[in-house]
Amino acid sequence: MSTSFMSEDEILSVGFRRVGKGVRISRFARFYGADNIEIGDWTRIDDFCILSAGEGGIRIGRNVHIACYVSIQGRAEIYIADFANLSSRVAIYSSNDDYSGEFMTNPTVDPKYTNIMSERVFIGKHVIVGAGSIILPGSVLEEGVAVGALSLVKGRLEAFGLYAGIPARFIKPRSRRLSDLERQFLESYG
Repeated sequence: MSTSFMSEDEILSVGFRRVGKGVRISRFARFYGADNIEIGDWTRIDDFCILSAGEGGIRIGRNVHIACYVSIQGRAEIYIADFANLSSRVAIYSSNDDYSGEFMTNPTVDPKYTNIMSERVFIGKHVIVGAGSIILPGSVLEEGVAVGALSLVKGRLEAFGLYAGIPARFIKPRSRRLSDLERQFLESYG
């Protein structure tokens, strides 16, 4: 019987820096700089995702879900903590071209003519990012943040807040019950 998820041997053959147990990765996902990508236990990466890790790498915690068509890329580190959820078509960037016109842009140009800016991106535990949202370099989404669909995130979003819009703005607080549920989940499933 055929499945769209890679076998354990197929996952190991990608060449990740580290991969945990129970990881499920679609055969239709693509990885660049896999030796700079770490994936925690019980994480799932769905169809048509692209993860492109630069020098800073991509670190993904345990029980993270990355839905179809998600793009995660950049030179600086991108860290996604435990139990985070990235909905379909989310894009996370840790690097960005200089749009001022003072420099050229795009990867086909010699770097001496460009000015690519890179900053670490941090996505905390229990963060959920709604479909079609974009996370820009330097963004910090603290624990428990929820980002509404089609939002643009630049900067720091405070813990357990619901944010939405372009740019994303605080809407209301989010329940902190997630921490209790995590404890119960880990006690019952290890």
